[in-house]
Amino acid sequence: MILCFDIGGSRIKAAVADTDRLTPLGDCPTPGSDFGAFQAALAQFATGLSLRGVAISVAGVVAPDSGRIKVANIPCADGRALADELSAALRLPVLVLNDADCFALAEQRQGAGRGHRTVFGIILGTGVGGGLVVDGRLVQGAGGYTGEWGHGPVVAAPWNLPCGCGLRGCVDAVCGARGLEKLHHELHGQALPSTAILSDWQAGETQADETVALWLDLIAPPLALVMNVVGASIVPVGGGLSNVRPLLTRLDDRLRGMILRRTDAPLVVPALCQPEPGLIGAAEAGKEEFDQ
Repeated sequence: MILCFDIGGSRIKAAVADTDRLTPLGDCPTPGSDFGAFQAALAQFATGLSLRGVAISVAGVVAPDSGRIKVANIPCADGRALADELSAALRLPVLVLNDADCFALAEQRQGAGRGHRTVFGIILGTGVGGGLVVDGRLVQGAGGYTGEWGHGPVVAAPWNLPCGCGLRGCVDAVCGARGLEKLHHELHGQALPSTAILSDWQAGETQADETVALWLDLIAPPLALVMNVVGASIVPVGGGLSNVRPLLTRLDDRLRGMILRRTDAPLVVPALCQPEPGLIGAAEAGKEEFDQ
């Protein structure tokens, strides 16, 4: 069996995977500032299990050359060679993957991307993320940043707002849920949560409609460019904004009008691997890694 974790800033979710089944083991708080407590939190789930290895989905980026992770919401793990340190503590091989990569792999193997050669899975949550799967395998390039279409100075003034990565004009800064809220405030001077903005939009409220129209203007071109570059035939979407299905429909319509390929089939679709794509993706990657 493989012990799988989906680690966020507040909770650690655990499951065990065998050949064809993923069994939840429960969850616990994430010890963010104490690495010893962090290791112990993971180790408690391994007690009494016969394991081949540990596969972890985490909201961070792992550098392939050094194995060191950049993770903002778990300070005690930031900068560590996390797989090596956990492997020594747990006495098991450990695989650590970015959560968006795990999401994309889960969707390609078991979700909306089944049967597609190239899958670009995107997260539209608090921010914007993504992962790329080609021929059933994750694409992981230099620095571990493959699929991170949310970053880079691609949004023009006056909407090139500062991003948490240190750049300006990132898609992440204006097209996740917090970005939608920033756009609404910039346009109308109202501080509303994204849920209220989207609810008003679906009800036909004028100001919300202007905000969503701007959001589509900003997000569709960079997504179209990615689609032309990687040749994905499906874009499963996860994260909180994906729950607003009319929003995905509008994005899909806009995207299909901007890419070189012409198709009547939807490209931007809701993710199907619910509720734990991180665990599913970690399990799929772990099976492949530890069966070698």
